[in-house]
Amino acid sequence: MADNQQPHLIGFRNEAYADFTLPENRAAMEEALALVRSKMGREWKLVIGGKCVETGSTFASTNPARTEEVLGIHHKATPLLAARAVDAAYEAFPKWRRTPAIVRIAAAARAAEILRARRMEFNAWLVFEAGKSWAEAEAESGEAIDFCDYYARDMARLDGAHAVLQLPGEHGELRYQALGVGVIIPPWNFPLAILAGMTVAALVTGNTVVVKPSSETPTVAALFMEVLLEAGFPAETFSFVTGSGGLIGDALVGHPKTRFVSFTGSRDVGLHINELAAKTQPDQIWIKRVVAEMGGKDAIIVDSDCDLDAAVEGVALSAFGYSGQKCSACSRAIVHADVYDAFLEKLQPRVERMTVGDPADVKRYMGPVISAAAKQTILGYIETGKQEGRLLTGGEAIAGDGHFIQPTVIADIEAKDRIFQEEIFGPVLAVARARDFEHALEMANDTQYGLTGAIYSKDPEHVARAREEFFVGNMYINRKCTGAMVGCHPFGGFNMSGTDSKAGGPDYLMLFLQAKSIAERV
Repeated sequence: MADNQQPHLIGFRNEAYADFTLPENRAAMEEALALVRSKMGREWKLVIGGKCVETGSTFASTNPARTEEVLGIHHKATPLLAARAVDAAYEAFPKWRRTPAIVRIAAAARAAEILRARRMEFNAWLVFEAGKSWAEAEAESGEAIDFCDYYARDMARLDGAHAVLQLPGEHGELRYQALGVGVIIPPWNFPLAILAGMTVAALVTGNTVVVKPSSETPTVAALFMEVLLEAGFPAETFSFVTGSGGLIGDALVGHPKTRFVSFTGSRDVGLHINELAAKTQPDQIWIKRVVAEMGGKDAIIVDSDCDLDAAVEGVALSAFGYSGQKCSACSRAIVHADVYDAFLEKLQPRVERMTVGDPADVKRYMGPVISAAAKQTILGYIETGKQEGRLLTGGEAIAGDGHFIQPTVIADIEAKDRIFQEEIFGPVLAVARARDFEHALEMANDTQYGLTGAIYSKDPEHVARAREEFFVGNMYINRKCTGAMVGCHPFGGFNMSGTDSKAGGPDYLMLFLQAKSIAERV
């Protein structure tokens, strides 16, 4: 056993990705796409305390690549129903908290097994509802499995009594116990993996939850609620409410019985949640805990002595994987002046080889952006970028149905330009010239965010400085800045990127627990 290998993680392995060049995998995915097409349009009800609830007011989830295609019909919750969901979770909490950890661990492990068995089906739903390519969907389903498996194993480490320094005449120990009712607010861009990680982490540690998914991707979330039930999590331990975040989100966060909020999404919404949670409500007897993963304005530094081909590939994949709709996406390439022109010369044809279209077609690298509103916002930033810098490639919407935008590179950007500073969350890359490495590092840190970053360099001194001074929660050396793996790259960032929760790492479950010190005179 390696010195740094924790015993409880013996046997944990990240899920291998299916190779879709193999005929059997390709056939399985095509079969899953056909199966999911046959299931589109189902009506999904709210689930509160194990009971289905209809409201009479519904909204449709649609395919961002084929906007007339309805994937699911979902009921809109009201603030009153949101409050009822918190009350139901509060009532169920004492029993679930006292349920032996081994039972909760088994349910989390079983969730991983179910996801593994239904992996291609979930892949297909991610293609249709989130607009993911086959490869991006496959990676997300694998991450969801990893989260369930990892947190099941990690709970085994935290269960029971933990040793402390013993005073003469006393026996002391430290135990961890659940917090209470959690509100789980996952994002639309990873509607399975992040949802699974946040929810299973809260449940396996003994909390009860109310899940409020994004209105862009509620069908994937509804399907995962079925997985939880099949896995053995009691129906009363989790509720599922859909609808407007502005309408019911505040009711969930502000409820006096809400003990913690686990949120992944935009900076502005995260700050609002943090502010609302900090306000003590009448009859509230705790300080609410907020676990927030927010935005990013992630940079890759390209040093003068690096492998330029590797840097071009890493930047391109980081910038345009899933149409740039990842909080970890590279939206700024900061390139040393000595290789700036050569970098752009290689980057342009690499980006222009990327295929854009309906992600149900395996040959498409990039699918749509998530919505018409997102498309409009991104195109607005592109127009701003054209004024601030030089359009290298892309820059236009793609005609036809679906929310498609060309992968766009804008060069000659300055550090104070809007597209260098503001999160765009789309297929737009700003490229800036750095005088030297010192200047590149300064520019990389010139942001309110601090999520991911990377450096391509062969200079040991520059790499060492980046390790210490590149102010991000996840830093990568000579590789792309996306693709964090559970257990390998605990994920979370600094500053306006959130509370640095380190999802998929050994610190994460502690965010859903509180410590109790016990001393007995002997």
